[in-house]
Amino acid sequence: MSGITRRGFVKGAALAPLALTPFTSMAQQEATAERFDIVVAGAGHNSLVCAAYLAKAGYKVLVLEGRPTIGGGCKTAEVCMRGFKEDLCSSVHTGIQSNPLIRDNELNLRDYGLEYIDPDPIMYTQFSDGSSLALWRDLDRTCAEYARISKKDAETFRRLFAEYKAYTEATAANRSAAPGSSAQAATAASIPHSGIWQRRLAMSGYDLVRELFEDDRIRAFHLAVGHFSAIPGGDPGTGAQAFSVIGQQISGRPIPKGGSGMLSVALGRFLEAHNAVVLTNKPVTQFTIEGGKCVGVHCADGSSYRAEKAVVSTIHIKHLVEMAPRDLWGEDFLEGVRLFQPEHAMFSFHYATKEPPKYTLVSGGTISTCEAVFMSSPERILRLGYDNARGIVDMDDPPPLQVVSATVPDPSRAPAGFHTLKLEGTMPYALKEGPKHWDNVKDEVAEGMLAYLRRFAPNLTPDKILGKFLESPLDIERMNPAMWRGSAHHGASNAAQSGTMRPVPGWAQYRMPISGLYQTGACTAPGGSITGMPGRNAATVMLKDFGTSIEEVVRKNANKTS
Repeated sequence: MSGITRRGFVKGAALAPLALTPFTSMAQQEATAERFDIVVAGAGHNSLVCAAYLAKAGYKVLVLEGRPTIGGGCKTAEVCMRGFKEDLCSSVHTGIQSNPLIRDNELNLRDYGLEYIDPDPIMYTQFSDGSSLALWRDLDRTCAEYARISKKDAETFRRLFAEYKAYTEATAANRSAAPGSSAQAATAASIPHSGIWQRRLAMSGYDLVRELFEDDRIRAFHLAVGHFSAIPGGDPGTGAQAFSVIGQQISGRPIPKGGSGMLSVALGRFLEAHNAVVLTNKPVTQFTIEGGKCVGVHCADGSSYRAEKAVVSTIHIKHLVEMAPRDLWGEDFLEGVRLFQPEHAMFSFHYATKEPPKYTLVSGGTISTCEAVFMSSPERILRLGYDNARGIVDMDDPPPLQVVSATVPDPSRAPAGFHTLKLEGTMPYALKEGPKHWDNVKDEVAEGMLAYLRRFAPNLTPDKILGKFLESPLDIERMNPAMWRGSAHHGASNAAQSGTMRPVPGWAQYRMPISGLYQTGACTAPGGSITGMPGRNAATVMLKDFGTSIEEVVRKNANKTS
């Protein structure tokens, strides 16, 4: 490390630690004696985004994180071997690119070490008959890949690309704004083919790809990429999954240089520069309530912190309701929380390797890509719900597999000539033998998934694997309690838990039933993934309640050093 400040932030240009160090007891004692306007419970990327806007507005902000390092699911660490930087959960940051935070550079995070790389090709897939397809940044080159499989599907892809681009541009404000806000004012008349889009998105992804494309390989590719949302593409309302590949064609799959956690590191540095305090190893266990209002928090170590204006939480709502008297929440809110459902749980298997996967090209030779995805057939997506309900892992026909080799476009993540490898996807959290059975079968399942990858990348022989770090769905929850039941996105983003239904109907505006308490994070709209939108939206609502606006805060400070 190049230096530590009083509160423990890594300073300077060195990127190796990739996480803020635990804070000293002296810093904790000093923070206890200070007074804060805002106390933030949890330090996932949305909490940090929210805190950053509030700190930029001039409020005194305290962020409390229960884990040793900040970042939540946006975290990079050397868990396999020293020098190999592995993304513990998120890797790709497509969604945050359209957030004004990044799009308009509202916080100047580039000045704090955040830099993005756009891998090309974006994605690769290979099929059981040996044919393959690469998604390139260049549309013509991608369409040529499709045409090798189906000329008709290549023409369809090009047509849908134009349609989807027009649709996403027309609905951009709706997707990023708080549910029910004035910003969500785009009318059906302003959306091209609005009625058709309503029907498409209400369909299942499986049904829609069968209507749009003729070749099963193309269908399987679109569904495999679409399943990254952890909702089975056979469910109603998953029609957007048919367009996920097209969305990647439009936006790419950008990754932060140095690791996904560099977003969290940059936000931490921003907070330090704006006089905020961040303390780690400080799990919040209870809210301080006075006169029916939330005025502070208590931590597991017995410390407590007072908030003069508000408390904002990123604690999972299943745990949130246990932190204040139940009668303060209201029966409807409590029932809504009780009905909140998990998504299909995530597994994440990490490896330090001597070389990246080398996939075979139909034209001859091999290719190594940042990302690849594999699924045997379109129908495999239909069995995800069945496997989940039965609590089984079918290794005879493995579930869709996402492969991330971030060192291909970003060699800085490993020692020269070496690589990182991540295998991830969804598997049941509740195995039929119980969730704890994952501790018995994790290694066996990981070997099975690695063997599945070797069908497409035979170069990854056992001698190429130097180290590993395996996260089962149970381990995902252990790593971050907000990833309840292995839900990396904190809960299913289905029709019952999206938009104005997230987290609870009637409470989608980031204000909680208890006065003075706000909520952000993946439990709130628009949900999980690295978008920063819940964080910015929560800050927008809070600043409005405080008598200002996020636009005013950004504008007033635009000509100042951030």
